[in-house]
Amino acid sequence: MNVIVIGGGAAGMMAAITSAKEGNSVVLIEKSNALGNKLKITGKGRCNLTFEGDLEDFKSNIVKNYKFMYSSFNNFTNKDVVNYFNSLGIKTKVERGSRVFPVSDNAEDIVNALKCELNKYNVKVLYRKSLEDLILENNKVVGVKLSDGSKIDCQKCIIAVGGKSYPTTGSTGDGYSIARKYGHEIIDIKPGLIPLKSNDKLCKELQGLSLKNVAFKLQEKNGKVIYEDFGEMLFAHFGITGPVVLSSSSKLNRIENIDEKIKNHEIFAVIDLKPALDINVLDKRICRDFEKYSNKEFKNSLNDLLPQKLIPIVIFLSGIDENKKVHQIKKEERKKLIEILKNLKICISGFMPIDIAIITCGGVDVKKINPKNMESKIIKGLFFAGEILDIDAYTGGYNLQIAFSTGVAAGKNS
Repeated sequence: MNVIVIGGGAAGMMAAITSAKEGNSVVLIEKSNALGNKLKITGKGRCNLTFEGDLEDFKSNIVKNYKFMYSSFNNFTNKDVVNYFNSLGIKTKVERGSRVFPVSDNAEDIVNALKCELNKYNVKVLYRKSLEDLILENNKVVGVKLSDGSKIDCQKCIIAVGGKSYPTTGSTGDGYSIARKYGHEIIDIKPGLIPLKSNDKLCKELQGLSLKNVAFKLQEKNGKVIYEDFGEMLFAHFGITGPVVLSSSSKLNRIENIDEKIKNHEIFAVIDLKPALDINVLDKRICRDFEKYSNKEFKNSLNDLLPQKLIPIVIFLSGIDENKKVHQIKKEERKKLIEILKNLKICISGFMPIDIAIITCGGVDVKKINPKNMESKIIKGLFFAGEILDIDAYTGGYNLQIAFSTGVAAGKNS
């Protein structure tokens, strides 16, 4: 059987390899001059392959359409991903947050391993070509028309062209128009795992400062919590980023009337700088520090408690005179200081552009896709895999797991 796979990313390569293993003659079409462009930059170039955990961990980290993923994940789990790459000579390791990386910390090793598999199973790769249209007979795929005008006969076509994030890697949203043309609804496209903008002056003053082990939440002005997490974040000139911020963005962009709420200054990031200490314990800690530095000025009393860059900001927000002697600080002032340390607020002013989003939220509506084999319920012989589908997850290797699982499902059943 002739199978065409459109898109040479994680899902596309896995689909092509799996289909070829099933004995099919497979052609992989890639619009750029290289395979795995986005894969090469995942995990800051280290490639967060998947996660260590169970089905419940996977479920709790899928933002949308987890139930759709149940069949394909169980058919090709996170353990299967690790075993598969181990079998290709890629040793893996588990890091903080149950993230799985290659021991080499080099995403190129993953791409090269998959390219070797493509060669091993005689997958023909055509570069600098893209899908122009499908060729149908009786509502069934019988071929594809490519951007250069050429046509290739096939019995099945797997579209795995990615979403609309990081367009420089080839993900420019090409697949949506084809899917829509043949009856598939496209759920609104939004940036996922994206840094958040803030006009608060403190972000610029703190740019470059990384905070680890903080409690982070996004909440509305009325106190309603949108997202909560614990981990690492980073201040930037435009606002905030880092793992907990990126994950929160995928939840934030699904809030009803979010653009209006952001415009009206109703969305805040709230950071607990000392999550391991409750208010009473933190107060005792500060009292010990104040006793230690009792004759010093307030601005010189926080070095044991906070990063140097954060001290002037905290002092300003506390309203305590920086030159005030520590022994003169009143209990009410100390309470204000504790409030800042436990609830550092940042007003969110928007999302960074989708061009730099790690993933795309939205895409082909899964209601018209068979979850067992990724085949269209509208067009026979048409399959979808990876980020083009309306499925996304938080950071931690879950999105690549989706790509691998859906790619295997499409390839095995094509």
